[in-house]
Amino acid sequence: MYDIEARHIIEALRSGIPSRAVGQYFSEARPKIMKEISARLDGICEQGKSSGMIISGKYGEGKTHLLNTVFNLAHSNHMVVSYLSLSKETPMDKLYLVYQKLIQNTYLPKRQQPGFTYELEKISAGSPVANEMLLYAAKQLETDKLYYLFRSYLNTEDSDEKFLLQADLEGDFIANVPLKKIYKRIFNQPVKYNTNFTKTKHCSDYFSFMSHLFTQMGYHGWVILIDETELMGRLSKKARLNAYRNMAGFLMPKEGLESTFSIFALSASYAEDVIEAKHEYENLAAIYPDEPEPAKTVLDLLVRAPQLLPLTRDEIHEILYKIQDFHGKAYGWRPNFSIESLAEATQSGGYLLRTKIRAAIEFLDQLYQYGKAGKTTINELGEETFTEDVPSIEDIE
Repeated sequence: MYDIEARHIIEALRSGIPSRAVGQYFSEARPKIMKEISARLDGICEQGKSSGMIISGKYGEGKTHLLNTVFNLAHSNHMVVSYLSLSKETPMDKLYLVYQKLIQNTYLPKRQQPGFTYELEKISAGSPVANEMLLYAAKQLETDKLYYLFRSYLNTEDSDEKFLLQADLEGDFIANVPLKKIYKRIFNQPVKYNTNFTKTKHCSDYFSFMSHLFTQMGYHGWVILIDETELMGRLSKKARLNAYRNMAGFLMPKEGLESTFSIFALSASYAEDVIEAKHEYENLAAIYPDEPEPAKTVLDLLVRAPQLLPLTRDEIHEILYKIQDFHGKAYGWRPNFSIESLAEATQSGGYLLRTKIRAAIEFLDQLYQYGKAGKTTINELGEETFTEDVPSIEDIE
């Protein structure tokens, strides 16, 4: 009789696609950096001070696995977690798109599916949480749009209006004119913005609002995990510099973000392939000569980002031991050989952690099916590259 959960873990490892479940069971590796992250999370839970960090690593060396491990650690600390991989559709220079995708991938503690609106619906007009959020939205943000929007959300009885206002909080921003009409219908009062809201300029208000909302709901903080950060390297010159400025709001939050910890994971080659090759410091000096900060500090952090070191022999053996154990449970058999033998069999998988794992699973598959195993056939995948197949916008310009 096989174990369904163990089968799921083995298939996830075999595919090479990181998962939260794998992060939960394979969390002992890289104790040094995990100790630092754990201390940071404890500090946020106890003091509420926001911060961020960058981690780098070679392709296949476990960056995404590390983020999944942090995901589970944050949930065990009763923290909300949002997870995003940057992409062409969600570039770091457009913060409003980042917000929308992050909110779509926001998980409350002990929840397997994303979403928080069912908790939002429990907040009633006139409750302590509602009053605190309205005061915060009116006084602490750059614009007061969210005050009018959240007050309307709490007081409308029209289901269509409720849907529009809730969608706005999830990143599908409602235009100013229909919001003003909704507010006036409910309260018979006009809306008078202190500053007209535009999503391209004031999206940081939404991040601040949500971070405060999560703490008011009783959670210990908000953890934001952003993977594939190296895809910034494919943006145009000015877009990359704007992306660095947006990163600064997470890495060095001066105001706004409350009890929030952010991690950006990117390729170890980013400094060489992008910052050096594309002359980012010179670009910054040319485009923003009078206002290089905070982009310059972010560039410095990217250059100095700690790199995930190759796992030690003992750490690799610990991972292989668990793989052997899970494989036995997954297929109802008892692998009976030394970890040293399994480690030796993974040598053909090359140096990447991901391919070592897949080589180990192939070796175990052969033993299970045939009672013996030949050489594994997993090959290493090539290094990432930032060479573009088509001209970038800056080249066209």
